[in-house]
Amino acid sequence: MSGKSTGRTTGITPETRGATGCLLAALGATTALVVWASRAAFSIDGGFEGHARDLSVLFVDLPLIVLGGALVPLFAWALTTRWAHRPWAAVLSAVAALTLGIWGLTEWWTPRRQPDPGYGPGI
Repeated sequence: MSGKSTGRTTGITPETRGATGCLLAALGATTALVVWASRAAFSIDGGFEGHARDLSVLFVDLPLIVLGGALVPLFAWALTTRWAHRPWAAVLSAVAALTLGIWGLTEWWTPRRQPDPGYGPGI
């Protein structure tokens, strides 16, 4: 024997595996940030004379959402890589987990919204 392993190989190097994980984590964090920003804009601005300003969306919600956006696809990718040994299936599961996570975020997390269309930022 030449010392080769008889186990399953994925054809992906550890460097590529690490780079793919980092890329998926960055994609998840960026996507979560974009979704968060569009929904939290009113809480940061506060509406008319800033009376509805809620900066907890910056100090509490933002770090949790970005961290979750980075970790959900990364964990899904790592688990699928370990179980399926197929890089394309792992990337597909990570994107699906990110999509379901973002959908769950938009269904569950609802920051304060403007009360009515005429109650805007002022003249």
